Amino acid sequence: MGKKEKGKPNPLGEVSRDYTINLHKAVHKETFKRKAPRAVSHIVRFAQRNMLTEDVRVDPQLNEAVWARGIRNLPRRIRVRLQRKKKEEDDGKGKYYTLAQYVPVDSFANLKTEITKA
Repeated sequence: MGKKEKGKPNPLGEVSRDYTINLHKAVHKETFKRKAPRAVSHIVRFAQRNMLTEDVRVDPQLNEAVWARGIRNLPRRIRVRLQRKKKEEDDGKGKYYTLAQYVPVDSFANLKTEITKA
């Protein structure tokens, strides 16, 4: 998927993808007390870039998975399902929003980005 061109409608419709996000790289050299909040904001930025939406909603289970070991001991990687959905209400910030959900996995070996059924 390429970048969105100015003046053109968004090329994606409703779609769902599973990504592995390396949180260890995202919070490298970050102060202990800022690690978990920075990881959550990195997930939001990642979703905005990949799903081409401004509105990103983080599921409570994903937030709990990031914060499970405290503010400074994050999981190195996390598996996330990003679902691009059509908005019900019209608040003027686009037609779609992205829902970020936690996907528990046993091992991250040989995992690729997967397009899943919504």
